[in-house]
Amino acid sequence: MSVRVRRIYEPPEPGDGTRVLVDRLWPRGLAKDAARVDEWPKAVTPSTELRRWYHADEGSYEEFSERYEAELDADEAAEALAGLRESARAGTVTLLTASKTPERSHAAVLARLLAT
Repeated sequence: MSVRVRRIYEPPEPGDGTRVLVDRLWPRGLAKDAARVDEWPKAVTPSTELRRWYHADEGSYEEFSERYEAELDADEAAEALAGLRESARAGTVTLLTASKTPERSHAAVLARLLAT
């Protein structure tokens, strides 16, 4: 099982496997054909409220991670997460985000959950 996290603004690489956009909003200034996104499961993205809370620097990354994991327990999100797990078992999955710090974003939380 191989799960990678990359910024969507980086050019696609041959080893990316299935490219999955994990942001709720389409990244600014990026044409859809240039992004080469295979999947966009919005059900696994953080809620607007949680995203705004975290970007307003109202809490720590650890607290954000806990709240986000709780959101992923909801039925629709859990179903989409199971689909991503199946994809990861079948081959490489690259989680794409526009976050400037992907290692401290929801994509990193997702990658950790998919790897377990």
